[in-house]
This record gives sequence, structure tokens and C-alpha cells, in this order.
Amino acid sequence: MHTLYKISFLSFVSFFYVNTLFAGQALIEKVIAECNHKRVCKFDVTIRHADEGWEHFANGWKIYSSTGEVLGYRALAHPHVNEQPFTRSIRNVKIPPSIDTVILRANDSVHGESDRKYVIKLKFTDY
Repeated sequence: MHTLYKISFLSFVSFFYVNTLFAGQALIEKVIAECNHKRVCKFDVTIRHADEGWEHFANGWKIYSSTGEVLGYRALAHPHVNEQPFTRSIRNVKIPPSIDTVILRANDSVHGESDRKYVIKLKFTDY
């Protein structure tokens, strides 16, 4: 029984540490990518952030290649204090032929780019 308490305590500490580590940063929760045969994509990105107003809010997100090249950027022009999580889109993102997986990272006005990344494998239509 004593071992069970240790495991529970360690699980709690790990959960608390990870959540504290990323506290305040914008988090990408979901991405839907629609890509055509010309390798042009639309991304619908759902972000969660504890927006506090103009002083601290999620202010954008970027799409990267695996080598760090910025393929797209979506600015967010205002706080979403009472709208969490929220989804915004970017269209006409051109994906080079050598790329089939992209990385997305959210930004906020205080912490800058989040340490958390969202990786998605793209599927392109045949028509």
C-alpha cells in the first residue's frame, strides 16, 4: 500500500511540474489541415491561453518545416478573454515538395513562442 501512495504522489508532482513549466504559454490544442494537389493548404488551429486582456494574450502562431523554415504565420489582433479555446484559420500556405510534416507553435504577448509544439502529417488531395 505504501508503494501506491508513492506512485500517486510522484504522478501528482509530475503533473504539477509539467503544468507549471508551461503555465502562461499559449497551447495549440487541435489542427485541421486541408491541402490540395498543388500543395497549398488551409490550417484551422485551435488555441487555448489564459488571455488577461491587452497586456497578456495569445497573439499568433507559426507553421514551420522540420528544418525551422517558417511556412506560414497567423497574427491574432486582439485578446480572446471570454472565448477559450478559440479557432482561427490561415489559407494559401504553400508547402514545398520535400515536406509532408509541419510543426506549429503558438505565441503570446508576454512569453513569446511556446515551448510546446504541435506536429501534423499532411495529406494532399489527388485533384
